[in-house]
Amino acid sequence: MERRVILGIDPGLAHTGWGVIAQRGGKLECLSYGCVATPSSQALSERLLKIYQQIGAVAERFAPTCVGIETVWFGENVTAAFATGQARGAALVACAEHGLHVGEYTPRQIKLAVAGTGSADKRQVQYMVGQILALAEDPHPDHAADALAAAICYTTHENALSGKGLPV
Repeated sequence: MERRVILGIDPGLAHTGWGVIAQRGGKLECLSYGCVATPSSQALSERLLKIYQQIGAVAERFAPTCVGIETVWFGENVTAAFATGQARGAALVACAEHGLHVGEYTPRQIKLAVAGTGSADKRQVQYMVGQILALAEDPHPDHAADALAAAICYTTHENALSGKGLPV
């Protein structure tokens, strides 16, 4: 059975989480995770460039074939949603540049895939990601845990569509 590498992204202008997992059959392994932080004192264009460059560097280093990325949730704060959308766009351009197949998932779908409920809180997601990937400790910061969860979600949605896993 071939090994596949999947990138997960939790987009945000201040913090874009990323996580890389490997999948061989039903076994998932964490390869690495982290967070791209951009200070609010920087110009927007510089912040977006940093996200694009850092996500591109992760893709270059780990050579994933696909990416699971969280969609933008429009809640009460529309301004924050627009900023997240811009960060998401910068990350998606980096993924497109590396030829990655993109799976887009709502926060609810991602939580459901890892915690069994779409209303899981951040702590539950961190804990379940740690359990699923057999990590010695729960992943931190929460943006990186959310990115790993997006990568895991990619595998569960793909398996559900192919009949290999439980529908989510």
